[in-house]
Amino acid sequence: MDRSLVYMPLLGALIGFVIVLFIGPGIIRYLTKLRFGQNVRLDGPRRHLQKSGTPTMGGVMIIIGVVVAALILGQGSNHMLFAVFITVAYGAIGFLDDLIIILTRSSLGLKARHKLFGQLFIAVLVALYALSRPDIGTTVLIPFTQASIELPVAAYVVLILGVMLGTTNAVNLTDGLDGLAGGSVAIAAVSYAVIAGLLGRLELALFAGSLAGACLGFVWFNAHPAAIFMGDTGALALGAALGILAILTRTPFHLIVVGGLFVIETLSDIIQVTYFKLTDGKRFFKMAPLHHHFELLDWEEPKIVTRFWLIGLFFALLGLLAIL
Repeated sequence: MDRSLVYMPLLGALIGFVIVLFIGPGIIRYLTKLRFGQNVRLDGPRRHLQKSGTPTMGGVMIIIGVVVAALILGQGSNHMLFAVFITVAYGAIGFLDDLIIILTRSSLGLKARHKLFGQLFIAVLVALYALSRPDIGTTVLIPFTQASIELPVAAYVVLILGVMLGTTNAVNLTDGLDGLAGGSVAIAAVSYAVIAGLLGRLELALFAGSLAGACLGFVWFNAHPAAIFMGDTGALALGAALGILAILTRTPFHLIVVGGLFVIETLSDIIQVTYFKLTDGKRFFKMAPLHHHFELLDWEEPKIVTRFWLIGLFFALLGLLAIL
């Protein structure tokens, strides 16, 4: 076994973790000084009102941790550089969204169509890159089998667009409680570090390790009661990082398994909206996404987050079985 497949992702995780721990206090102080505080929705759980004013846009910390760790150890790998670029690009969309929310003192940022256009444009770049690489192409692996399938180009492009948009928005929906999204992405990233290593993609295993370490560093500050929130800056960047890992390792279907928690959160929101429309205003859940439902059942926030992390761990382990 090539020891670098273990050593490099672990080193990337350690560097990403330490970098975020080091820069975190300064960024929190700076954002607080700028009064870049969270604007809490009035229609959400009442306990969230006390979070109003907590600095947001903390996803910048994660992006810096991932980028520095990956570039220090990545040795200029094309896949590595592209994964970093896509993560930063989606993070930039989120940053602009957060900035508009803060400057306008509202809960609405970029217009939905503008946000969607930016996400789609970057997703198209991902598709073009994948199609241009003979080691990726249109071939995808099938979970729980040793088989793969070569998709028609049109179907493959649609799949990539779905992966990038779906994953970024799923992580965004999950980012609703202190530590929930950061910890859940860290768990999924560790799973992908192993998957990439098993497939012999050292540079992507390193990127996944760096992502996991940076997320854990952020959770240090984001754990309940949070000193900072990641905002769309972090949520879109983290979703994009998981999406690009899946595409570059040819495992987009495995991502559905590894990211099962994000799938559940997204489905709960879809069910809520659909049920609301079909029943003239009735609600299937007390509130969606699902973590808010449990809040309104009077579960304490740390209890919800811990149990959701355990669900995320279950799916991450199931995803590892799917690649073996």
